[in-house]
Amino acid sequence: MSLRNERVRKTLMKEIANIIQKQLKDSRIQGIISITDIEISHDNSYAKVYYSVFAPESEKQTTIQAITDNTSKIRYEVGKKIRLRVTPELRFIPDNSLERGSNVTQIINKISRGEI
Repeated sequence: MSLRNERVRKTLMKEIANIIQKQLKDSRIQGIISITDIEISHDNSYAKVYYSVFAPESEKQTTIQAITDNTSKIRYEVGKKIRLRVTPELRFIPDNSLERGSNVTQIINKISRGEI
């Protein structure tokens, strides 16, 4: 990955997180949303946005649907904030790696306390 693509990737991560937290007015979005990674194409025309949702399971599904429904609005806001020749097409992909890591940590803590 070139230095420019890496800079664009980091900027996209920051701006998308900011847009979801502060500008997206959708009552279905619950809990904490964390952008975990972005894979961007070599020409910056396409980006896979990996994100985690920390919320109860019932709210998690409605939050995932709300983000999917608001993809075009998020892309529009990204285009206003970041000056690129082409605003990348965004594809949001739920990522539960942070949740799995948290579960592993809890299990390790239980083992160290002798609960398991």
